[in-house]
Amino acid sequence: MPARTLLLTALAMLAFAGNSLLCRLALRETEIDAASFTAMRLTAGALMLALLLRLRSGARPMAGNWPGALALFVYAAAFSFAYLHLDTGIGALLLFGAVQLSMLLWGLCHGERLPALASIGTVMACAGLMALLLPGASAPPLPPALLMLLAGIAWGAYSLLGRGQGDPLAVTAGNFLRATPLGLLLVLPFFAQLQWDVPGLFYALLSGALTSGIGYAIWYSALPSLRASQAATVQLSVPILAALAGSLVLDETLSLRLLLSAVAVLGGIALVLSSRQPHVKK
Repeated sequence: MPARTLLLTALAMLAFAGNSLLCRLALRETEIDAASFTAMRLTAGALMLALLLRLRSGARPMAGNWPGALALFVYAAAFSFAYLHLDTGIGALLLFGAVQLSMLLWGLCHGERLPALASIGTVMACAGLMALLLPGASAPPLPPALLMLLAGIAWGAYSLLGRGQGDPLAVTAGNFLRATPLGLLLVLPFFAQLQWDVPGLFYALLSGALTSGIGYAIWYSALPSLRASQAATVQLSVPILAALAGSLVLDETLSLRLLLSAVAVLGGIALVLSSRQPHVKK
Protein backbone atom coordinates (compact mmCIF):
# COMPACT_ATOMS: atom_id res chain seq x y z
CA MET A 1 0.00 0.00 0.00
CA PRO A 2 1.48 3.43 -0.95
CA ALA A 3 2.55 5.65 1.93
CA ARG A 4 0.01 8.34 0.99
CA THR A 5 -2.87 5.85 1.00
CA LEU A 6 -1.69 4.37 4.29
CA LEU A 7 -1.57 7.83 5.88
CA LEU A 8 -5.01 8.84 4.56
CA THR A 9 -6.54 5.55 5.71
CA ALA A 10 -5.06 5.89 9.20
CA LEU A 11 -6.34 9.47 9.49
CA ALA A 12 -9.83 8.41 8.37
CA MET A 13 -9.99 5.61 10.96
CA LEU A 14 -8.87 8.03 13.67
CA ALA A 15 -11.61 10.43 12.54
CA PHE A 16 -14.29 7.72 12.70
CA ALA A 17 -13.17 6.70 16.19
CA GLY A 18 -13.02 10.40 17.08
CA ASN A 19 -16.75 10.75 16.39
CA SER A 20 -17.48 8.34 19.24
CA LEU A 21 -14.96 9.96 21.58
CA LEU A 22 -16.13 13.53 20.93
CA CYS A 23 -19.80 12.65 21.40
CA ARG A 24 -19.18 10.80 24.66
CA LEU A 25 -16.79 13.50 25.87
CA ALA A 26 -19.32 16.25 25.17
CA LEU A 27 -22.28 14.49 26.75
CA ARG A 28 -20.39 13.34 29.84
CA GLU A 29 -18.07 16.26 30.56
CA THR A 30 -19.99 19.33 29.33
CA GLU A 31 -23.48 20.80 29.64
CA ILE A 32 -24.66 20.18 26.07
CA ASP A 33 -27.68 17.92 25.60
CA ALA A 34 -27.98 15.12 23.02
CA ALA A 35 -30.50 16.95 20.78
CA SER A 36 -28.36 20.08 20.57
CA PHE A 37 -25.25 18.00 19.91
CA THR A 38 -27.01 16.23 17.02
CA ALA A 39 -28.26 19.47 15.46
CA MET A 40 -24.87 21.19 15.72
CA ARG A 41 -23.01 18.15 14.39
CA LEU A 42 -25.25 17.89 11.31
CA THR A 43 -25.08 21.64 10.67
CA ALA A 44 -21.28 21.77 10.96
CA GLY A 45 -20.92 18.67 8.79
CA ALA A 46 -23.17 20.12 6.09
CA LEU A 47 -21.24 23.42 6.00
CA MET A 48 -17.83 21.71 5.91
CA LEU A 49 -18.84 19.23 3.20
CA ALA A 50 -20.41 22.00 1.11
CA LEU A 51 -17.18 23.99 1.39
CA LEU A 52 -15.03 20.99 0.45
CA LEU A 53 -17.27 20.21 -2.51
CA ARG A 54 -17.13 23.79 -3.75
CA LEU A 55 -13.34 23.99 -3.37
CA ARG A 56 -12.93 20.75 -5.29
CA SER A 57 -15.44 21.20 -8.10
CA GLY A 58 -16.50 24.83 -8.24
CA ALA A 59 -20.23 25.24 -8.76
CA ARG A 60 -20.95 21.51 -9.14
CA PRO A 61 -24.30 20.77 -7.41
CA MET A 62 -24.78 18.52 -4.43
CA ALA A 63 -26.39 15.13 -4.83
CA GLY A 64 -28.09 12.79 -2.35
CA ASN A 65 -31.78 12.24 -1.62
CA TRP A 66 -34.32 12.42 1.20
CA PRO A 67 -34.30 8.69 2.09
CA GLY A 68 -30.54 8.91 2.56
CA ALA A 69 -30.91 12.10 4.61
CA LEU A 70 -33.53 10.46 6.84
CA ALA A 71 -31.26 7.47 7.46
CA LEU A 72 -28.39 9.85 8.25
CA PHE A 73 -30.57 11.79 10.70
CA VAL A 74 -31.76 8.63 12.49
CA TYR A 75 -28.15 7.48 12.79
CA ALA A 76 -26.93 10.82 14.18
CA ALA A 77 -29.81 11.22 16.65
CA ALA A 78 -29.75 7.65 17.97
CA PHE A 79 -25.94 7.82 18.20
CA SER A 80 -26.06 10.95 20.39
CA PHE A 81 -28.82 9.79 22.73
CA ALA A 82 -27.20 6.36 23.13
CA TYR A 83 -23.91 7.94 24.19
CA LEU A 84 -25.62 9.60 27.14
CA HIS A 85 -25.23 6.28 28.97
CA LEU A 86 -22.71 4.15 27.01
CA ASP A 87 -18.94 4.06 27.30
CA THR A 88 -17.03 4.99 24.15
CA GLY A 89 -15.75 1.52 23.27
CA ILE A 90 -19.02 -0.31 23.95
CA GLY A 91 -20.93 2.20 21.84
CA ALA A 92 -18.49 1.92 18.94
CA LEU A 93 -18.59 -1.89 19.03
CA LEU A 94 -22.40 -1.97 19.04
CA LEU A 95 -22.51 0.58 16.23
CA PHE A 96 -19.91 -1.15 14.07
CA GLY A 97 -21.37 -4.61 14.61
CA ALA A 98 -24.88 -3.43 13.75
CA VAL A 99 -23.67 -1.67 10.59
CA GLN A 100 -21.85 -4.70 9.23
CA LEU A 101 -24.46 -7.28 10.25
CA SER A 102 -27.39 -5.25 8.93
CA MET A 103 -25.70 -4.89 5.54
CA LEU A 104 -24.83 -8.59 5.56
CA LEU A 105 -28.42 -9.59 6.38
CA TRP A 106 -29.70 -7.27 3.64
CA GLY A 107 -27.54 -9.14 1.16
CA LEU A 108 -28.79 -12.51 2.40
CA CYS A 109 -32.40 -11.36 2.05
CA HIS A 110 -31.67 -10.36 -1.54
CA GLY A 111 -30.20 -13.62 -2.70
CA GLU A 112 -26.56 -13.52 -1.59
CA ARG A 113 -25.21 -16.82 -0.29
CA LEU A 114 -22.44 -17.18 2.24
CA PRO A 115 -19.75 -19.87 2.17
CA ALA A 116 -19.25 -21.98 5.30
CA LEU A 117 -16.48 -19.80 6.73
CA ALA A 118 -18.59 -16.67 6.34
CA SER A 119 -21.54 -18.38 8.02
CA ILE A 120 -19.33 -19.24 11.00
CA GLY A 121 -18.15 -15.64 11.11
CA THR A 122 -21.72 -14.33 11.08
CA VAL A 123 -22.69 -16.57 13.99
CA MET A 124 -19.58 -15.45 15.91
CA ALA A 125 -20.37 -11.77 15.38
CA CYS A 126 -24.01 -12.16 16.43
CA ALA A 127 -22.96 -14.16 19.49
CA GLY A 128 -20.48 -11.45 20.44
CA LEU A 129 -23.15 -8.76 20.33
CA MET A 130 -25.59 -10.91 22.29
CA ALA A 131 -22.94 -11.67 24.93
CA LEU A 132 -22.28 -7.97 25.34
CA LEU A 133 -25.99 -7.32 25.99
CA LEU A 134 -26.59 -10.19 28.43
CA PRO A 135 -27.41 -9.09 32.00
CA GLY A 136 -24.43 -8.72 34.30
CA ALA A 137 -22.37 -6.28 36.31
CA SER A 138 -20.50 -4.99 33.26
CA ALA A 139 -23.42 -5.09 30.81
CA PRO A 140 -24.37 -1.79 29.17
CA PRO A 141 -27.87 -0.47 30.00
CA LEU A 142 -30.29 -1.99 27.53
CA PRO A 143 -32.25 1.08 26.24
CA PRO A 144 -29.15 3.04 25.10
CA ALA A 145 -27.61 -0.17 23.75
CA LEU A 146 -30.69 -0.72 21.61
CA LEU A 147 -30.50 2.92 20.48
CA MET A 148 -26.91 2.37 19.34
CA LEU A 149 -27.96 -0.76 17.47
CA LEU A 150 -30.64 1.38 15.77
CA ALA A 151 -27.92 3.92 14.88
CA GLY A 152 -25.88 1.12 13.29
CA ILE A 153 -28.84 -0.19 11.31
CA ALA A 154 -29.59 3.36 10.10
CA TRP A 155 -25.95 3.83 9.02
CA GLY A 156 -26.07 0.48 7.23
CA ALA A 157 -29.22 1.64 5.43
CA TYR A 158 -27.53 4.94 4.60
CA SER A 159 -24.59 3.05 3.09
CA LEU A 160 -26.87 0.81 1.04
CA LEU A 161 -28.92 3.76 -0.19
CA GLY A 162 -25.74 5.52 -1.30
CA ARG A 163 -24.47 2.73 -3.51
CA GLY A 164 -24.27 3.66 -7.16
CA GLN A 165 -25.38 7.28 -6.66
CA GLY A 166 -22.22 8.79 -8.10
CA ASP A 167 -19.71 11.09 -6.41
CA PRO A 168 -19.63 10.08 -2.71
CA LEU A 169 -18.61 13.56 -1.52
CA ALA A 170 -21.46 15.24 -3.43
CA VAL A 171 -23.95 12.63 -2.17
CA THR A 172 -22.81 12.98 1.45
CA ALA A 173 -22.83 16.78 1.28
CA GLY A 174 -26.38 16.77 -0.09
CA ASN A 175 -27.59 14.30 2.51
CA PHE A 176 -26.03 16.30 5.36
CA LEU A 177 -27.69 19.44 4.02
CA ARG A 178 -31.10 17.74 3.91
CA ALA A 179 -30.60 16.18 7.36
CA THR A 180 -29.75 19.52 8.98
CA PRO A 181 -33.36 20.83 9.23
CA LEU A 182 -34.38 17.45 10.67
CA GLY A 183 -31.70 17.92 13.32
CA LEU A 184 -33.00 21.40 14.08
CA LEU A 185 -36.55 20.05 14.39
CA LEU A 186 -35.27 17.45 16.85
CA VAL A 187 -34.59 20.14 19.44
CA LEU A 188 -38.25 21.24 19.55
CA PRO A 189 -39.60 18.40 21.78
CA PHE A 190 -36.68 19.01 24.17
CA PHE A 191 -36.84 22.81 24.07
CA ALA A 192 -37.40 23.19 27.81
CA GLN A 193 -34.40 20.93 28.56
CA LEU A 194 -31.99 22.38 26.01
CA GLN A 195 -28.64 23.43 27.42
CA TRP A 196 -25.11 23.90 26.20
CA ASP A 197 -21.86 25.56 27.07
CA VAL A 198 -18.83 26.62 25.07
CA PRO A 199 -16.89 23.32 25.45
CA GLY A 200 -19.95 21.27 24.49
CA LEU A 201 -20.66 23.41 21.47
CA PHE A 202 -16.99 23.20 20.47
CA TYR A 203 -17.01 19.37 20.62
CA ALA A 204 -20.23 19.23 18.57
CA LEU A 205 -18.83 21.53 15.88
CA LEU A 206 -15.53 19.62 15.89
CA SER A 207 -17.39 16.34 15.47
CA GLY A 208 -19.40 17.68 12.54
CA ALA A 209 -16.71 19.66 10.72
CA LEU A 210 -13.56 17.64 11.45
CA THR A 211 -14.25 14.00 12.28
CA SER A 212 -17.37 13.84 10.08
CA GLY A 213 -16.88 16.35 7.25
CA ILE A 214 -13.11 16.28 6.77
CA GLY A 215 -12.94 12.66 7.96
CA TYR A 216 -15.31 11.54 5.20
CA ALA A 217 -13.40 13.59 2.61
CA ILE A 218 -10.13 11.93 3.65
CA TRP A 219 -11.74 8.51 3.47
CA TYR A 220 -13.08 9.15 -0.03
CA SER A 221 -9.57 10.23 -1.09
CA ALA A 222 -8.14 6.93 0.17
CA LEU A 223 -10.86 4.63 -1.21
CA PRO A 224 -9.78 4.63 -4.89
CA SER A 225 -6.42 3.13 -3.88
CA LEU A 226 -7.93 0.41 -1.67
CA ARG A 227 -9.36 -2.93 -2.68
CA ALA A 228 -12.88 -3.57 -1.41
CA SER A 229 -11.54 -6.15 1.05
CA GLN A 230 -8.97 -3.68 2.39
CA ALA A 231 -11.55 -0.90 2.76
CA ALA A 232 -13.89 -3.18 4.70
CA THR A 233 -11.25 -4.87 6.85
CA VAL A 234 -9.45 -1.71 7.93
CA GLN A 235 -12.65 -0.46 9.55
CA LEU A 236 -12.34 -3.29 12.06
CA SER A 237 -9.85 -1.02 13.82
CA VAL A 238 -12.44 1.68 14.65
CA PRO A 239 -14.06 0.09 17.76
CA ILE A 240 -10.63 -0.80 19.13
CA LEU A 241 -9.34 2.75 18.60
CA ALA A 242 -12.50 4.17 20.20
CA ALA A 243 -12.20 1.87 23.23
CA LEU A 244 -8.55 2.81 23.73
CA ALA A 245 -9.35 6.50 23.37
CA GLY A 246 -12.17 6.22 25.91
CA SER A 247 -9.86 4.45 28.33
CA LEU A 248 -7.09 7.04 27.95
CA VAL A 249 -9.14 10.24 27.77
CA LEU A 250 -12.21 9.41 29.89
CA ASP A 251 -10.72 6.72 32.15
CA GLU A 252 -13.33 4.19 30.99
CA THR A 253 -12.82 0.56 31.95
CA LEU A 254 -11.82 -2.00 29.34
CA SER A 255 -13.82 -4.87 30.85
CA LEU A 256 -13.19 -8.52 30.05
CA ARG A 257 -16.72 -8.75 28.63
CA LEU A 258 -16.01 -5.90 26.19
CA LEU A 259 -12.69 -7.42 25.12
CA LEU A 260 -14.14 -10.90 24.55
CA SER A 261 -17.16 -9.48 22.72
CA ALA A 262 -14.85 -7.38 20.54
CA VAL A 263 -12.82 -10.47 19.63
CA ALA A 264 -15.99 -12.37 18.69
CA VAL A 265 -17.65 -9.53 16.75
CA LEU A 266 -14.60 -8.23 14.91
CA GLY A 267 -13.12 -11.69 14.38
CA GLY A 268 -16.41 -12.96 13.01
CA ILE A 269 -16.75 -10.05 10.59
CA ALA A 270 -13.13 -10.54 9.52
CA LEU A 271 -13.97 -14.16 8.63
CA VAL A 272 -16.93 -12.97 6.54
CA LEU A 273 -14.81 -10.43 4.70
CA SER A 274 -11.91 -12.81 4.07
CA SER A 275 -14.18 -15.58 2.80
CA ARG A 276 -15.63 -13.28 0.14
CA GLN A 277 -12.24 -12.75 -1.49
CA PRO A 278 -11.08 -15.47 -3.88
CA HIS A 279 -7.53 -16.66 -3.54
CA VAL A 280 -5.35 -15.39 -6.35
CA LYS A 281 -2.12 -17.19 -7.15
CA LYS A 282 0.93 -15.05 -7.87
